[in-house]
Amino acid sequence: MRLRSARVQNYRSVRDTGLFDVEHDKTIMVGPNEAGKTAVLQALQRINAPRDIKGFDALRDYPRALYNDITTGAVKVEDVPVATVVFDLDDAERAELPEDLRQASYEFTRYMNNRGVHTLVGAPPIPTFGSISKDLSRLAAHIDKQATIANDGTASTAEAENVAELVRGWRDFYPLTSFRTKELRVWLQAAVTLIDDANEAEEARLDRLNEAVGKDIERDEALAYLSKRLPVFVLFSNYFRVRPLIHLSHLAQRLSSDILDDAQYDYGNSCLLKLLGFTAQELSDLGSVSEPAANKIEQLQNNRDQLDKRSYQLNAASVRLTKEIREVWQPSSTRPEADRLRVVADGQYLKVVVEDDLGVEVELDQRSEGFQWLVSFFVVFFAEAMDTHENAILLLDEPGMSLHALKQRDFRDTLSRLSKKNQTIYTTHSPFLVGTDELDLVRVVELNDRSEGTKVHTTITSSDPAALLPLQEALGYDLAQSLFATQRNLVLEGLTDAWYLEATAALLKEAGLATLNDKISLVTASSAGKVVYFATILTAHKLKVAALLDSDAAGDNAASQDTLVHSLGAKGILRTKDYVDGVSKPEIEDLLRSTLSIIAKDEFNIDIVDLAADRRQQPIIDMLIKADASFSKYKLAKAFMRWSRDHTASDLTEDERASWQKLIAGINSALK
Repeated sequence: MRLRSARVQNYRSVRDTGLFDVEHDKTIMVGPNEAGKTAVLQALQRINAPRDIKGFDALRDYPRALYNDITTGAVKVEDVPVATVVFDLDDAERAELPEDLRQASYEFTRYMNNRGVHTLVGAPPIPTFGSISKDLSRLAAHIDKQATIANDGTASTAEAENVAELVRGWRDFYPLTSFRTKELRVWLQAAVTLIDDANEAEEARLDRLNEAVGKDIERDEALAYLSKRLPVFVLFSNYFRVRPLIHLSHLAQRLSSDILDDAQYDYGNSCLLKLLGFTAQELSDLGSVSEPAANKIEQLQNNRDQLDKRSYQLNAASVRLTKEIREVWQPSSTRPEADRLRVVADGQYLKVVVEDDLGVEVELDQRSEGFQWLVSFFVVFFAEAMDTHENAILLLDEPGMSLHALKQRDFRDTLSRLSKKNQTIYTTHSPFLVGTDELDLVRVVELNDRSEGTKVHTTITSSDPAALLPLQEALGYDLAQSLFATQRNLVLEGLTDAWYLEATAALLKEAGLATLNDKISLVTASSAGKVVYFATILTAHKLKVAALLDSDAAGDNAASQDTLVHSLGAKGILRTKDYVDGVSKPEIEDLLRSTLSIIAKDEFNIDIVDLAADRRQQPIIDMLIKADASFSKYKLAKAFMRWSRDHTASDLTEDERASWQKLIAGINSALK
């Protein structure tokens, strides 16, 4: 089964998250600190936690502001739902259910007193007493009629009276639950021998009654089967670490004492022992094996077998951990990382060591924090999901925060791989753990009002900008990376400049008048001032870069900066004034002066056609703004793009064609 949706209520900062969808493989939760992401994972873990994980405690877990309701008895802990989940069933599970239940979903709720309640969502309703009352009365009457005939006409009402007593007080809307129908089912079993077996109508009536009162039993059996299939929820926190050197005897004492702080500290170590298949006491005892007397051959062999068993299991665990970690850590010849992870026992000490490609062994704590975290993660995961590895759900709280950004990106792929077999939900602040192609997997967690508590949004929406920060950073990183993918780059002041250049270049190419090099990438900087930054970064990566600047004040200021001149040289800085004649401070729109005047009139009812022809020196944008204060450069550029789809280069004026041919030639020359 796969988790489809979840809801958390009445847990710490959470009043009610609302029902939120869970993805089939991997779900990512983002949100600011203190939003309640960890609380959501902790509550979900209690649906079916690994052994030794404590359940809910109202004193610690019920929302503190409402706790007085518990102490006064206004709210009973057994009536407080905390975590509710809904699962979709797989084909094998559906095949085990009665046919009318196979399309249902499995819902499980864990309450504050730790009782679990489950049901089938979407299953047909349990039949009610009203649906069988007539058939039941008629069957009883038929049996009494048969008895009357057998008794030579002496009237009998025994079975009708029995049935009336069995259903006394029942209302038509009462569901036929297995508990309610217990005695009625006994009566129906006895009725098999009392009806005339030649009477097909009554036989069919009896079958209908048995089917109706058996529906709830079928459902109980289905729920019992599905409860055994309920996945284990494995929560991994950054606090769980495997220690590099463990004194087995001391660890056994701490674990047996069940002291909270020590148990928390030793959680990673106890998981390592679970993975190895030993208790701390067993490994300690094996390390204290005394030499038997020379004539005790059998004891000597037993001791040897125990030590070999320990050695072989340690070796098997080492191989498994090494294999998993290598897939993530990806050691290279230029920068060797972990070559082999080894778990070794030496007397009372259990050590986790890393062996590099030279054969040198160092303790785990001498490696990076990121590598220690990764080892601890796999130890806890394999240990807690050992018995139900194929049916475990991973809950990861801020995974991989100590990993380098690029290692986090690699670990994101590992999470995707794990989620194919083990459905995974994880929280993160890191943009490197959220791929730009994974935005549909994101759930935004926010806490804007303490009185309302934590909310989880299935759609990417939030009134708190901090909640969306990892998504913005992920998109920003991918955008930045895309800047360095092309060898030739033309930096433009804004998006509308790129639209004009692309649309006009397409018209000229189609007409065979000019062709812009298709290997040139257009990079928009959003303003003239930022052109300098983009050009500097791109040239630092040894890429070919040119910039096209308007000849207005902002463009003049950018073009005169020493940094830009040094980065691009005079040839790499293209100015609009070099490609249009007569305009005093031309912008890119002035290269399409006549055409844009007509478009502005047709599309926006701004008529400056004659004015643009008469006042040649004045930039067209200044005229449009003066004519209509609501004028938008963005809308004009969009309108030109639409115009270009229905027109050809011949619809441009001769001056416009000449200007753009000259500009395209200049761009190609600067970036050849």
